[in-house]
Amino acid sequence: MWNVKLKDGRTIVVRFFVLEDKEKLAEMFASMSPQALRWGMPPYTTEVIDRWMSNLPNLIPLVAADNDRIVGWATIFKYSHSRRKGVCDLGMYLHQDFQNVGLGTAMLSRLLELAEKEKLHRISLHVIADNHIAIHLYEKFGFKTEGIMRDAYLGDDAKYHDEIVMGLILAHRNS
Repeated sequence: MWNVKLKDGRTIVVRFFVLEDKEKLAEMFASMSPQALRWGMPPYTTEVIDRWMSNLPNLIPLVAADNDRIVGWATIFKYSHSRRKGVCDLGMYLHQDFQNVGLGTAMLSRLLELAEKEKLHRISLHVIADNHIAIHLYEKFGFKTEGIMRDAYLGDDAKYHDEIVMGLILAHRNS
């Protein structure tokens, strides 16, 4: 468990997800604005969360808690096939009331520390090209653009958007 002081003075606890958090995580997603979910893949129902949790041994799941309320979710999904040893994917969501205050930076920093501790090799992610704030965050931690999937995401604006594939080789993170 890590206490994180945000830029606006609030203190949040970042900790490992536990199964008892499932309902509160669903509540976080239900309370998120359309703008906060704009580049996601809603709906995030309890059934979707159950599917995520069915693979808990292959996750490094973190939540951010503001008292008794979950306000952030970040996870690394570790592939289990031997040919994908040490290769994983990243996902992150922050409630709109906790965006642009340093929570994403804190959660990503913790995830990368845990990934390095587990000696993971590579982290991949997909981000919509219009999500400039997220791209900036990932680049700040050393993620590199590896490709662009043109017109791969149908937005709530009924238009197709490019999806950027980014990756980070942990052994080269500090080089």
